[in-house]
Amino acid sequence: MSLRYKVVEIAMVTDEEIEKALNEWTAEGWTFDTMQFAMRDSSRRPSMAFVAFTREEDDA
Repeated sequence: MSLRYKVVEIAMVTDEEIEKALNEWTAEGWTFDTMQFAMRDSSRRPSMAFVAFTREEDDA
C-alpha cells in the first residue's frame, strides 16, 4: 500500500465551492488533508484555494 495525493484547485473561492470539492472528493474515497489559500495584496479575499486529499492505494 502506498499513500496517494490529490490536489484540487478552486478558482472561485466561496464556501459553496469549497464544500462542493470536499463532498465530491471524499465521496470518491479521498480523505481531506489540508487547504491552502493564495492571496492577493490588493484584496482580503483569497484569489485561489488548493485542497489536498490523500488515500491508500495498492502498489500493483
